[in-house]
Amino acid sequence: MIVSPNEDARNSAAGRLAAAMLCEGDGPRPCGACRACRKALAGIHPDISVVEPGLDAQGRKRREILVDAVRALASDAQVMPNEASGRVFIIRDADTMNPQAQNALLKLLEEPPAGVSFVLCAANEARLLPTVRSRCERLRVNADAAESEEAASDADALLEKLCSGSRTGLCEWCFENEGMDARRCEAMLRAAREALADSLRSEAGRAQGAYLDALLARCGEYLRRNVGVKAVLGLIAVDGIQK
Repeated sequence: MIVSPNEDARNSAAGRLAAAMLCEGDGPRPCGACRACRKALAGIHPDISVVEPGLDAQGRKRREILVDAVRALASDAQVMPNEASGRVFIIRDADTMNPQAQNALLKLLEEPPAGVSFVLCAANEARLLPTVRSRCERLRVNADAAESEEAASDADALLEKLCSGSRTGLCEWCFENEGMDARRCEAMLRAAREALADSLRSEAGRAQGAYLDALLARCGEYLRRNVGVKAVLGLIAVDGIQK
């Protein structure tokens, strides 16, 4: 299992791990030079499959991986490899699997088909069932710097809309960003509250800053209780600009 708060970092690490599993080189893996590595790193290896949340009718990433996707994976895992000695299934955003999907995956992890490996990618492994976590080896990818930069950028954009006075602009921004994952949203809220600390030092910004800080703190608490990002950003859109 690849664990990282940064989506690009964990997906990239999963791709390299899958390449290493199918590498045909004689030295350290992945060698990056053999046919299997070149195909794997280019994302075109026929024996590497990716499972991730589907898209809704508006083209946005869904909040969950449903049990049907895991059942389809289980069926596909029974098929013989095309050209490698085995197959690798990468499950992106594995921590978004609902309990039914996780229980279906557990059966695969306990008794995987011969030559089949699974790489789970997760921002927050605590959202996975203990039985699933116990059957995984963890690889943590340090992406703190990337996460901090991303969080600061997201926070700046959010605060700009909150302070603009335009409820329409704020609603549009929240709607456009409701597909972000919960870990990124939580990091954004923390960064926004840190930025608000400066405004609390001035008399002019104290009232608005205190109001927004309380709102963002409440939203952060909702995220920790597994309230969805869409609902949290909806709250910000409705209450972010005082009447």
